Amino acid sequence: MAEPHPNPAAARLRTLLARPGLVMMPCCFDALSARLIEQAGFELTFLSGFAASASRIGAPDLGLMSYGEVRDQARNVLEGIAIPMMVDGDTGYGNAMNVMRTVEGFARAGCAGVMIEDQVAPKRCGHTQGKAVVDREEAYDRIRAAIEARGRADIVIKARTDARRTHGLAEAIRRAQTFAELGAEMIFVEEPLSEEEMRTICAEVPGAQVANMLEGGQTPILPPARLEALGFKVAAYPLAALSAAMRGMVATLEALREGRDHTPGLMDFADLRQRLGFDAYYEAETRYARKE
Repeated sequence: MAEPHPNPAAARLRTLLARPGLVMMPCCFDALSARLIEQAGFELTFLSGFAASASRIGAPDLGLMSYGEVRDQARNVLEGIAIPMMVDGDTGYGNAMNVMRTVEGFARAGCAGVMIEDQVAPKRCGHTQGKAVVDREEAYDRIRAAIEARGRADIVIKARTDARRTHGLAEAIRRAQTFAELGAEMIFVEEPLSEEEMRTICAEVPGAQVANMLEGGQTPILPPARLEALGFKVAAYPLAALSAAMRGMVATLEALREGRDHTPGLMDFADLRQRLGFDAYYEAETRYARKE
């Protein structure tokens, strides 16, 4: 078999997963949010489906975004950062053949990893109402297809199960165990309801376990040191950046509408320019102007 299409970002992600300690993964929704995550010193980000749907089409995460839209969003984000980024592949956007195309496409776009889940399409945010999962064999086939695609274009496979809510913890663990046996490197059991359930998942499921720290969701929000002690390898913060941005914008716009001073919550203009790269651009512009 030919060697898979190389992907340096996947190699960097595997290096992060192999070293000791918890990997913090704030999630982005566009190039700007990803750049701020990188500037804050984080070494990994994830293009959240929830946040990307809100940012790109102004709609809830209910399976409305297409594969092409998500891949385009991922490419835009990757152009603005140097750290590896994972991406939400939802259910793979169809059958096993679609899953393969999805996984290979994200790998060739430069994504470090892709998440494939076992929800019924169209999927829903893991902590909202109305979600359901496919049967075991269909769930396993999605991961088998993802692993096969990884053989053509290298990428880290993150397998997710949402079976905890509808089928109970034991079924979710069984699915997660099989995902790991099939070759998924990262495992995500969505919506454990207690710290004890989180401990059980880490004890019984192999692979790099992901904790989803969704503020206001069903899973307890624990400090990083506690997550690491339980056995988690990655802590994802899917909506922290989006929620903070939305709250700030709403407050500023309300102040403008009401005629109040809206400036206290704003970033200093000099800091804004520096973070966006104006200073670096001007420095390079001056350097090349001298040569000319």
